[in-house]
Amino acid sequence: MNINIGKKIKALRLSSDLTQEELANRAQLTKGFISQLENDNFQTSISLGSLADILDALGITLAEFFSDTEETPVVFKPSDRIPMEVPGALKFELLIPGSTNNLMDPIFVELAPGEKLEKSAPHSGEQFGYILKGTVTLLLNKKQYKVPSHNCFYFKSNQSHQIQNNSHKVASLLWVLTPPQM
Repeated sequence: MNINIGKKIKALRLSSDLTQEELANRAQLTKGFISQLENDNFQTSISLGSLADILDALGITLAEFFSDTEETPVVFKPSDRIPMEVPGALKFELLIPGSTNNLMDPIFVELAPGEKLEKSAPHSGEQFGYILKGTVTLLLNKKQYKVPSHNCFYFKSNQSHQIQNNSHKVASLLWVLTPPQM
């Protein structure tokens, strides 16, 4: 395992919103020492005691610091979304970056009046939709289901299906596919 200790400490310090001086004071070290460490300007290696003091000041254990597992993001901002050009959709955004590699794919869809997504052929999987605004029409085989705001739908994808907005107002929904199809 090759780890850049100074770079990792700097990232932890910045994520804790601390200056070098604040970290140095908490770890009972000098600002110059922290600066040298973060900029890899060390003539000698850092002692385990000094590293433990720094990590303690940052609220992290030695085991967590040297763990090579990256923390998986849990919270996603609107700026994290992946907009896609999809025929028939006013707006189509993958809500979780990389979600097509996961078990499910949450998507935000907005349909203008009269718009409809392309008809999907039967395939394996399941789909869930929660209507945030407006009313959508769900076509499953030859059946039509009107799904108004604050209602949801759920079905196995082993039948042809399509989502439409047959109303005169914009409709938006949270759509979850499993497995991801995009």
